Amino acid sequence: MPESAYPTQLSKTEPSQLEITFEKGEPVALNGEKMGAVALIQKINELAGAYAIGRDTHVGDTILGIKGRVGFEAPAALLLIKAHHLLEKHTLSRWQQLHKEPVATWYGTLLHEAQYLDPAMRDFEAFLVSSQERVTGTVFVELRPYHFELLGIESKYDMMQSKVATYGEENNA
Repeated sequence: MPESAYPTQLSKTEPSQLEITFEKGEPVALNGEKMGAVALIQKINELAGAYAIGRDTHVGDTILGIKGRVGFEAPAALLLIKAHHLLEKHTLSRWQQLHKEPVATWYGTLLHEAQYLDPAMRDFEAFLVSSQERVTGTVFVELRPYHFELLGIESKYDMMQSKVATYGEENNA
């Protein structure tokens, strides 16, 4: 797609950093400032959009059975999903991570197919809510033109702690 097709044009070139704080899987603060979800999304869109981050093309199935393609710009969605995923990698057990991905996929598929009232949706929701209990902490992100880098996380639930275990040697938990 041509550059002009996107609603936000590249306007920043010097790197900058963001801190996104999550509580039980929900984003609650940006750069230490608590704010509601809508305000947080709007602010990330503004900050990351200036770097032309979040542009992509989606190819998907249509109700007619053919493939469709849509170009879009979603900087906040991309940053929040990736930041949340990194925080989950540090705070969920291996088995929680392995089960969460297919449960989330099934949930999204059934929701997309208007199956919200199916009782299985409540079962999936219970698992998803439970899995987020310890997904709390701050993710550090660096913004650059057309891309970003996840620099790391800080969480009291971080399972990657040298005081708990030394990889390949011993476990003190």
